[in-house]
Amino acid sequence: MNDFHANTPIYLQVMDDIKMQIMNGTLKPGDKLPSVRELASTLEVNPNTIQRAFVELEREGFMRTERAVGRFVADNQALIDECRDKQIKKIITLFIEQMQQLGISKEEILQYLKEDDYGRINSYSELK
Repeated sequence: MNDFHANTPIYLQVMDDIKMQIMNGTLKPGDKLPSVRELASTLEVNPNTIQRAFVELEREGFMRTERAVGRFVADNQALIDECRDKQIKKIITLFIEQMQQLGISKEEILQYLKEDDYGRINSYSELK
């Protein structure tokens, strides 16, 4: 991740990246996370930044700490599903708003999605 955006605090970007890895299955429940120092070194940021991200992720329920063992991805599928659904709705809403700014109707948007696979999907049914 190392290419941070200037307009968003780094700890929030770290949190978002970890959440995304949890939502897409790269990080699974029970997986051990790197230590604060390891991740800070990898991302070339202050360890306090990583500590703040980890504290917030634990507060939100995405990770748990085992004293003297480390931090782990929490086994909280309901939270992961809820976060994933919110992210999906956010992306779809932004997409629709941008398409409507181009003068594209909802019907046309659906038609575009049905006609073209954009290298990822072969049919509308695969979106379900």
